[in-house]
Amino acid sequence: METQNFNIRIDVPLPAAEIMNKIANVPAWWGVGFEGKADQQGDQFVIKMGPEAYFNCTVSEVVPGKKLVWTVDECFMPWYTDKTEWTGTKMIFDLEEQAKQTNLTFTHEGLTPQSECYKDCKPGWTHWISRSLMSYLTTGKGDFQQR
Repeated sequence: METQNFNIRIDVPLPAAEIMNKIANVPAWWGVGFEGKADQQGDQFVIKMGPEAYFNCTVSEVVPGKKLVWTVDECFMPWYTDKTEWTGTKMIFDLEEQAKQTNLTFTHEGLTPQSECYKDCKPGWTHWISRSLMSYLTTGKGDFQQR
C-alpha cells in the first residue's frame, strides 16, 4: 500500500529568494483567512477556513533560497472524523534554482493516501500549488476558483 507523502512540483521562472518571499504572503495565493506572520523561522500564524476550521502553524525551518517548512501545531477540521488529522504534519517548500527558473517541490509530510482527508486534500493542494501559487508567482494574482 502506498504511504508516500503528497508532493507536487512546479517550475517557476523566478529566483528562489523571490519565490520564498511570495510564499509567505499566504492569503495572496491560498485564499484563506490568515492571521500572523510566515516570513521568518519561529513566526506563527493561523489559517482559517470557514467559521470553525483552523490550522495553527509555526515556520519551523528556513534555509534562504532553498527551503521553507511550516509545522501544523494544532488544527480543527470539523468535516472529518479525525478533526485534528493535520496536527504534527509539515508543509515543505523545497527550492532548487536553475539557470532560468526555480524548481519548487511542495510536500505535505504526513498527508498520505491513508489519511482521511487525502481524497479532498490531494486535489486541493494540486490546485493551490500548481494553479493558484503558480499564478500568484507569475502574474501577481492567485487563482481562488478551485475546479
